[in-house]
Amino acid sequence: MNLQLQQISRWDAELCAFCNRRSRNFTVRNVFRVVSRLGDGAFWYALMAALLLQYQSAAMHAVLHMLAAGLVGTLIYKFIKGKTLRPRPFNVYPDIICAGRVLDQFSFPSGHTLHAVSFSIIAVAYFPALFWLVAPFAFLVALSRPILGLHYPSDVLAGAGLGAVIAVVSLGF
Repeated sequence: MNLQLQQISRWDAELCAFCNRRSRNFTVRNVFRVVSRLGDGAFWYALMAALLLQYQSAAMHAVLHMLAAGLVGTLIYKFIKGKTLRPRPFNVYPDIICAGRVLDQFSFPSGHTLHAVSFSIIAVAYFPALFWLVAPFAFLVALSRPILGLHYPSDVLAGAGLGAVIAVVSLGF
């Protein structure tokens, strides 16, 4: 089992380093920095505010749903990060350059991706026309994490999986 985890970790590190090296172009890096910063919450809070302004009380349930899922997601990913204590790629591999802002010191899972996927699924469940806005943005947020050297690909996949589970389970209530 440990050998398998080491191989996954090596694959993770190599893929992260590959993405990080290939995106050292100034423009590419800056685009993903902006996406990452918007993924800190600004994009999602702006979306919630826009929904409330456009649809008023009809959007209230969707916005409250997204906020509740965001709170649950934060609690879950902070708990997991506190248990796994997986260091960020740039702290372990000198080839990987941190090109983004670090919100905490641990890597697994990606909270940005968790929230992007969760919010996207919930937003689209209430407002299907938002798919063409939120799905590409969530994808770019997920892509930004290894490109900026902040997460391994497995951190991103775990974050996406957790976000999807939180959204789908919460939609069932």
